[in-house]
Amino acid sequence: MKHPFSFSPRLVTFPFLLVLFIFLGGGVFSSQAQFKPHEQLGQLFKDVQLAPVFPDSKTFPDCIPKAPPEQIMQAYTQEKDKPGFNLKAFVLKHFELPQEPATNFTSNASLPVTQHIHRLWPVLTRQPLAEQSSLIPLPKAYVVPGGRFREIYYWDSYFTMLGLQESGQTPLIQDMVDNFTYLIQTVGHIPNGNRSYYVSRSQPPFYALMLRLLAQEKGPEVLKTYEPALLKEYAFWMQGQETLSADQPHHRRVVRMPNGTVLNRYWDDDPSPRPEAYKEDVEVAHASGRDPQEVYRGLRAAAESGWDFSSRWFEDGKTLLTIRTTQLVPVDLNALLYHLEVTLAHMAQLNGNRAQELFYTQKAEQRKEALLLYCWNPKERFFFDYDLVQKKTTDIPTLAAVTPLFFCMASKAQAKAVAQRLEKDFLRQGGLRTTLTHSGQQWDAPNGWAPLQWLSIQGLRAYGQNRLAAAISAQWVRQNENVYQATGKLTEKYNVEKPGAQGGGGEYPNQDGFGWTNGVLLKLLRQTHPPEKK
Repeated sequence: MKHPFSFSPRLVTFPFLLVLFIFLGGGVFSSQAQFKPHEQLGQLFKDVQLAPVFPDSKTFPDCIPKAPPEQIMQAYTQEKDKPGFNLKAFVLKHFELPQEPATNFTSNASLPVTQHIHRLWPVLTRQPLAEQSSLIPLPKAYVVPGGRFREIYYWDSYFTMLGLQESGQTPLIQDMVDNFTYLIQTVGHIPNGNRSYYVSRSQPPFYALMLRLLAQEKGPEVLKTYEPALLKEYAFWMQGQETLSADQPHHRRVVRMPNGTVLNRYWDDDPSPRPEAYKEDVEVAHASGRDPQEVYRGLRAAAESGWDFSSRWFEDGKTLLTIRTTQLVPVDLNALLYHLEVTLAHMAQLNGNRAQELFYTQKAEQRKEALLLYCWNPKERFFFDYDLVQKKTTDIPTLAAVTPLFFCMASKAQAKAVAQRLEKDFLRQGGLRTTLTHSGQQWDAPNGWAPLQWLSIQGLRAYGQNRLAAAISAQWVRQNENVYQATGKLTEKYNVEKPGAQGGGGEYPNQDGFGWTNGVLLKLLRQTHPPEKK
C-alpha cells in the first residue's frame, strides 16, 4: 500500500519559524483583555439568548460591545425592569453587530468551478484584526469557512489548505500553520475556533497533518521547527494519563482500556450550555429529563468532535436527547492521535533523538493495536466507536470507519471489508453519506461532507481500492458542480441521495463559501485533471 504522507518537496528552503511572541509586544495583541460575553454579561447574555433577540444564537456572542461590559451590565440592571423596556433595542444601542468585510464579489456560474474557487480565496481570507470582541486575535492571515463562520476553525483549515496547496498559496499555508502554533503556545491547545467561547474545547487534531502538508512544500526539515508545539498539543490530549487506574479509568480526554492501553475520547471542560447555541442546548437538556450538566458535556464533546451532531453519539441511535459522547472512544480521534505519535517519532528522528523516536514509535504501535482490538468488529467487518459502558463496539456504521485506512493502520483484509461496506451501504449518486440514519441531524444521512469524502477516497487508494475511490470522487465532484451551476455556490454540505441537492438539517441553515468544500473539490479535480507540465 502507498502511504499517503510520503514527501515530494517542491521547495527546499528551510523556513525559520516566526518568533510568535513578538506579536504579544506589538500593540494590538497585548492591549486588550479577552472579552468573554458568556461570563462577563451574566443575566443579560442569558436573556438575549433565550428570548431570542437574534435568530442565530451565534450572533450575540460575536457582537462587539460599545462600552466596557461592567458599564453595559450596570445600564441593563437599571433599565430592564422599566415600563416599555425593549431588549433588542438595548442590545443594538450597546453592541455593534458582527462585522462582515466589505466585498464586491459576485458569483458567476458560467466560470469554471476552479476559477470560482481561486476568486474566493481572497474573499475568505482575513487579515490580523484586534477588535474588542470574543475574537481571539491572530498574528497572521487566515482563511475562514464562510457564512456565519467568521473565524478560523481547527479541522476545517486542513482541508482548506489542500486547496491552497493546489492554488500555489504556500505563504498562506505557512501563515495558518503559524497561527495555530501561536494558539498552542498562548492558549495551550488549538481551540475549536479563535473565539473566547471556544477555548474550553478543541477539534479533531489535524495540526500534524498541516505540518506534513507544509513539509511537502518546503521539505521535511521544516518539521523540526514545530516539534515543541506538536509536543504541547499532544500533552493537551494526554493530560492526566498518569492518574488513570483500573478504579479510575477516565480523566478528561484520556481513557484506560481494559488491557491497560490509554486511548482518547472527546471532552469539554465546561459543563454548561454552549454560548453560541445557548437556547438550543437549554431546550435539549430540559426535554431530555437528564442531569443538565451531563447533557451539556455530551453536546460540547460532540462539538469538539466536529460531528455536531450525529446519531453516532446517541444512546438510542436516533435522538439528540440521548447524547452520550464522552462514553465513547471514537475511532477517528484515535487514528488521528496515532498519526500525531508517528509524526513525533519522525520529528525526533530528524532531530537525532533516538530515545524519543523509539518512545513515540512504541506509543503509536500500542495505540494502533488497541484501536484494532477495540474498534474493529470482526462479525460486522467494520470499524466502530467503542462504548465504554457496554464494553463493546457501538455497531453504528459511520464514515469515521475510513480513518484507519487513511492512516494505513488496517490490514488489507479489513480495508477490503470496509470498502465493500462503503460501496454497498454508503455510496449514493452524489458521494458517500455520513451515516445510514436519517435523524434530521446534519452529520447523518442524507448529508455528505467534503472532509469525509477526502479521507475515504485517499484511504481507499492507499489500499489499492482505486475503482471505488474513483467512483466516489467522480460522484462527489459532479454533485458539487451541479449545485454550483444551479446556484453559483459551493456549500458546506450536500444531500448525496438527490441529484444537485444541497445539504440540510442541524442547528443552522446550510452555509456557502465554503472553505473545506473548495479545498477538497480543487484537490480532487487536480487529481483527475492534473495541470500540464511546462
